[in-house]
Amino acid sequence: MKTHEQFADDLALYALNEMSGTELREIKQHLDTCAACRRELQSLRNDLGLLGLSAVGPRPPVRSKERLMRAIAAEPRGSSSALSPVGAPRRTFWLAWVPAAIALAAIIFAIGLKQTNRSLNDQLAELRNRYNDQKIQLTQAQEHMRLLLAPDAVHVSLTPPKAGKQPNATAIVSPSQNRMTLMASNLPPVPPGKAYELWVIPPQGAPVAAGVFKPDEHGNAMMLDHRMPAGVQAKTFALTVEDEAGSDKPTSPIVIVGSMGEGQ
Repeated sequence: MKTHEQFADDLALYALNEMSGTELREIKQHLDTCAACRRELQSLRNDLGLLGLSAVGPRPPVRSKERLMRAIAAEPRGSSSALSPVGAPRRTFWLAWVPAAIALAAIIFAIGLKQTNRSLNDQLAELRNRYNDQKIQLTQAQEHMRLLLAPDAVHVSLTPPKAGKQPNATAIVSPSQNRMTLMASNLPPVPPGKAYELWVIPPQGAPVAAGVFKPDEHGNAMMLDHRMPAGVQAKTFALTVEDEAGSDKPTSPIVIVGSMGEGQ
């Protein structure tokens, strides 16, 4: 009858499925009654599962290692496996699949590393796009502030021709920068296919189109940091309702109008 220590020595071979016959039956019977050996067996199986991911395998008990080496030394020397007795355990078999397991683990690790690298590249590209968007928004805000703080900036209030609670707008114009900002409120909604068009009226000559826009559901609208028509000296600003594609001259009555020098 084997002792507990002898069964403990055999656990590594049992975990590798390198036991047969009477030895296999005895160790199975012992495992049914020994919780300590069952825990040790589970630990060995866990180590074997991690063997392919590590260059260093689990360290078996010293007595088990000595017994395994003696078994290897007792193996018949020969080039043909047919010389081995039928049913004899081949305890060196597990040494053959260790390199293959390590190679397989290396391939799996390389695939995982490649996928991680692709994910990081995608995240980096997204961060770059966000940075570029924020940079553009910052540039636009700086241009808008430059217009608002320009020494020659003029505020022009556009009011309806008739009294009462009517639409209103304010234009901030910088002649030196040739740019303007328009902020309007209480604008009535426009029919489908129509839009408000802003007109710049010089001291002399016909009105010049300066852009089209549509208000939101509350009647509010903004034209931020808008470029003025080139070569036009602004005197008066007006809004009319035109086709949403814009018109080259006013075709409807003025909704609101204001001149530079008024309301300053």
